[in-house]
Parts: sequence; structure tokens; C-alpha cells
Amino acid sequence: MNILLWHVHGSWTTSFVQGPHTYLVPVTPDRGPDGLGRARTWDWPASVREVAPEQLRRCPVDLVVLQRPHEADLVRRWTGRRPGTDVPALYLEHNSPAGTAVDTRHPLADRDDIPVVHVTHFNRLMWDCGRAPTAVVEHGIVDPGHRWTGEEPTAAVVVNEPVRRGRTTGTDLLPRFAKRVPLTVFGMATDGLADHLGLPADRCRTRDLPQHELHAAMARCRLYLHPVRWTSLGLSLLEAMFLGLPVVALDTTEAREAVPEDAGVVSNRFDVLEDAVRRFAEDHAAARETGLRARAAARARYGLPRFLHDWELLIKEVTR
Repeated sequence: MNILLWHVHGSWTTSFVQGPHTYLVPVTPDRGPDGLGRARTWDWPASVREVAPEQLRRCPVDLVVLQRPHEADLVRRWTGRRPGTDVPALYLEHNSPAGTAVDTRHPLADRDDIPVVHVTHFNRLMWDCGRAPTAVVEHGIVDPGHRWTGEEPTAAVVVNEPVRRGRTTGTDLLPRFAKRVPLTVFGMATDGLADHLGLPADRCRTRDLPQHELHAAMARCRLYLHPVRWTSLGLSLLEAMFLGLPVVALDTTEAREAVPEDAGVVSNRFDVLEDAVRRFAEDHAAARETGLRARAAARARYGLPRFLHDWELLIKEVTR
């Protein structure tokens, strides 16, 4: 089966393309947002083929996986086919609603020909999808192996553009935690974060690493801190659990579902969260044991075999 999808979310796509199909990924000369082509920092199999827009009219396409509202128009322009009518299509919604949760209508809410697939049950609950059919396929992770050493008594935080995104990603909370444990913030556009927060460099360092270096660097940190107020379930949280890091997370969106009680600490109480980061930072043995339980829980729920199986069932249902 030939599946057309855009390279939008590198980590999620890395898992999806491990399936048994051929994956057609548009590529443009500028490798812009609508034509990134194959990943350069993730390891994708040979079954992922770059296709120029002008080639798509001649390519057999059995399924389109949309991820952004304007992609439906790109499909019509580039292939001459209407998604949901001339070619089966799904809309993968990565995010929680950005506006007021109870009032935000999904861009496909008025359509019944393209199912909306959510990555968490929380997102399915919060989005108003109108008459569009909905489904949930929870995340799956390519297992990086147990790599935690915890040799650095710091808390890893992974967030892109923390200054711009501010309260959404809990950037304003970082000084509170930095009083208890030094922070290493990984991600894009993190330069100047310590100055922005008024923190000394030894309490908040930033690192923008390529994907193949990120996991090793995270695994040296004692714990993973997830201060996010309102985003979908971050794949970095699940990757940290797979690596064997204990987790301290805000009790928001889907975090409670992802992190069992013995795999870390999930709470909205500052005193509980602050005590947890301090305790893991000071107790290497406790961090190790909790991290092992976090890894076991993540593998059981977010393993790649379950993820691919769930997607195969949905793909067969939509393309039959």
C-alpha cells in the first residue's frame, strides 16, 4: 500500500514508517514546510520515498494521512484527487485544542468523509469534532533501550521555543524547580533562556542537539521534568521513560495516564513536585528504581508493536 503523508512531526513519523507499507513523502527544492522530504536526523527505512509534487499525479496513492488543514488542498492540486472522496484519507491530529477546549471546533468538524485520529483520549474528549468520525491511536516509540546513568544530578527538560511558548510549556515554572535542582533544557530556540528567566548559567543550561545525540545526553540526567501546562502528550516524556528516567510531571492533559504512580510523581501541587525533583536529584538509587518502573510502564503501553497493530486495524477499516 502507498501512503502519502507530509514530514511534519519527525518523532511520530519515525514510528509510523516502521510499518509494512511504502510511504510517499513530498519534497520540494527548498525543503520547506510542505516539502521537507526524508528526515535527516532520524533513521527512516528505505520504504520512505521522496516524491516531488509534479510526480504525484502519476503515483498510485492508496491512503492519505493529513496532518494540517491546508494539506487537503495540496492533495487536490498535486494529485488531482479529493481526499475522502477520490482517495481514502485520515486526519491525524497531534495537538490539544489551542483555544478554549470546550468551544474549539476541529477544522474537519463539518466533514464526515475523513476520520479524525487523535493521539490521546484526552484530545479526543476536548476537541469538538462535530460530525467527523473520530478514533484514538496512542503513541508508539521506537525503543532506544535502557540508557539511563543518572550521573549528572540534574533534571532534563525537553521543549522547543520555551521563551515564545511561555506558560503553555511551563517555562515560567522553571525558576521554581531550578532552586531545587539544576536544569538542562534541551530543544530548539533555547538560547538566552537562563537570562530570560533571571537564572545563573549553572542552574539552567541549554542544549540544542541532533536527535542521535539527544537520548544519550538525556540519559545522563538524574530525572525528567515535564512542566507542561497544555500541550498534547509530549513524545519526549515517553522517550525519557523508555530511557529509564524517573518522571516528575504536572497533572495536566494525558500525563496521569502515561505515568503510573510508581513510575514517577504527577501532581499539580508545587510542594509535591518540588520535593520530588529534590528527592530524585539527591537519591541516585531511588531514581534508578523509579526509572526502571517508568521504562517498564512505557514499554507496556507505548511499545511500537501495539502502535503499528492499532494503525493497521484503522488503515484496513478506512481503505476497505
